[in-house]
Amino acid sequence: MKNKIAVKLTLYFSAALLIFSIVIGGIFMNLFRKNAIEIHKKELERRALTIASTISELLGGYRLNLGRGMGGMGMNMHGGMGPYIRNLNTIAMADAWIVDEDLNILTTGTMAHRHYKYADLPSDAELVVKDVFKGETTFSEGFSQLLEVPTLTIGTPIKIGGEIVGALLIHSPVKNMDDAIDSGFKILIFSIAIALILSLILSWILALTFTEPLKKMKKTAIVLAGGDYDAKTGVKQNDEIGDLAATMDLLSQRLKEASKEREKLNKQRQDFITNISHELRTPVTVIRGSLEALSDEIITEPEEVKEYHKQVLNESKNLERLINDLLELSRLENVDFKIEKEVLNLVDVLNDALRSASNMARMKNIILNYRGNKELFTYEGDYGRLRQMFLIVLDNAIKYSPENSSVYIILKDNKIIIEDEGEGISKEDLPYVFDRYYRVKSPENKTGTGLGLTIAKQIALRHGIDLYVESQENKGSKFIFDFKTS
Repeated sequence: MKNKIAVKLTLYFSAALLIFSIVIGGIFMNLFRKNAIEIHKKELERRALTIASTISELLGGYRLNLGRGMGGMGMNMHGGMGPYIRNLNTIAMADAWIVDEDLNILTTGTMAHRHYKYADLPSDAELVVKDVFKGETTFSEGFSQLLEVPTLTIGTPIKIGGEIVGALLIHSPVKNMDDAIDSGFKILIFSIAIALILSLILSWILALTFTEPLKKMKKTAIVLAGGDYDAKTGVKQNDEIGDLAATMDLLSQRLKEASKEREKLNKQRQDFITNISHELRTPVTVIRGSLEALSDEIITEPEEVKEYHKQVLNESKNLERLINDLLELSRLENVDFKIEKEVLNLVDVLNDALRSASNMARMKNIILNYRGNKELFTYEGDYGRLRQMFLIVLDNAIKYSPENSSVYIILKDNKIIIEDEGEGISKEDLPYVFDRYYRVKSPENKTGTGLGLTIAKQIALRHGIDLYVESQENKGSKFIFDFKTS
């Protein structure tokens, strides 16, 4: 059978029920037997006391006189005593004996034809009679062998005027009681069998109810492993299995999102590699072509040679810039790379960055408009790295600002805001401006590698600065540095 858990659960449940039934059945049968014997004893005791009281009344003041006769034993009787004694077995609904202290027996009914000698009596008969003549009502099972059937015997005294004159022994076969116990045991076994059959059916249904959601989750897991992240378990239960199914559905959703993100990152990586390859190939091609022209002496005019040398130098600088950006980003993303920090004034760092950016701004006739509400803003960090961070964002703001516009640098409380008047960033591009492989497609960014803002973000993270951007299309962009100081 394929449903192994259901089989195991059914077997475990049935085995537990069987063991429980055997234990409970054993305890029940033991208690039932004891209770049945106790009830039988009480009934025998009631009958024995009633019969002994009746015999005492019939005797009146006469004493029992047991003698030879009646098949070896006799008894002098008067009034209604004779008929009562002759019908004693019927009245007692069992074999009834009347004995004296010397174990002389008067018996009637089924035992009338039997002659018992003292030696025939069981070993505890004398003890029973002695206890009776002490005034006790006692029970014994020692007569069973003599009577040739399992028997419960009760002995009770016969009294006249407070004096014990004889012992009444009533022998009740326990066969009927054993038959009742056996019948009860058979009913118990039958009930246990029915209960086991029902438990097998119910436990199988319960096990299937338990395992069906697991089978659905298994199928979902196999589908997820195959790369189909749209798969869902479809299990809705308010229990631990339902929680597990909900977790798997959440995992499916997260895997789908991760798959989309991975595809997007792969595309960005490919675009980045394409861009970097282009950025590397272009200067290398120019440098190689210029050097070949110089080496083959195709260019011999001094002015042209000088121009070619200048071109090789510029292209080598571009290569150096690109390689330095890549190395810089690699170092910043390495957690083992330590940044030397010291307490410094962020206003000085910002002013230094503004001075460096002013030359680029002047080329586009852009005004750098600085407004600050304090001259001292202490912070612990690396001066060069923080200056680089500000300069990257300023360079980005100037690059995307139109000519004859302004860039605003605002120092307020614990935030530094760099705002431009450019075209802004689209909603589609906004979440990815700090990604390593992302580059906004625009005329101003033809020569960009998409590493500048990524480097700025990494410097901010290493200094505990929250750097984020707010932008709307045709309304410019705001890059906000939150220093989170108390």
